[in-house]
Amino acid sequence: MLLETICIKDSKALHLYYHNQRFNKARKELFGIESFFDLATVLSPPSIGIYRCRILYDYSIQQIEYIPYQPKNIQTITLIESTLEYKYKYANRSKLDSLKKSAPQSDDILIIKNSLITDTSIANIAFLENNRWITPKTPLLAGTTRQRLIENGFLSEKNIQVDKIHLFDGVALMNAMVGFKIITPIWMKAEVNYG
Repeated sequence: MLLETICIKDSKALHLYYHNQRFNKARKELFGIESFFDLATVLSPPSIGIYRCRILYDYSIQQIEYIPYQPKNIQTITLIESTLEYKYKYANRSKLDSLKKSAPQSDDILIIKNSLITDTSIANIAFLENNRWITPKTPLLAGTTRQRLIENGFLSEKNIQVDKIHLFDGVALMNAMVGFKIITPIWMKAEVNYG
């Protein structure tokens, strides 16, 4: 089962073009479905407020729910080595959740693969370098906000070594719900590596 998460603000689905692209790409690659499906045709969100729209699907849409959005305050992030693969946005997050549980003292984790930065457990990440925002070239999951910001020229892709993390001038998290949010994280390191 796959998951698409869309930010709904006062009944409007934000950046739906990019959600449609990822939704249809996953259905084509995993299930061989060639026809394009517009998610706007199945949405009927609440009229006031900010909601997290969760669409569960496989061959077809199985469930749509609207959950009032409660932002998370991310201050502490633990760096964790992993070989995790997460190319598609699966509803089953057990492997991500297991990694996160290995760092209970942190608000989130930053997953490192082959000494390269990828993503946190809930968002893509960006770093400010010479007044230019960069994002890892090989994320765990190609997020919709990340894709939009690359296409409009705000972000550029680059391999980012974990040992360079303290050299950047800024850090931001991005996903459909937070948009692009600059943070000032406290970095922590896991004592052991997890697979």
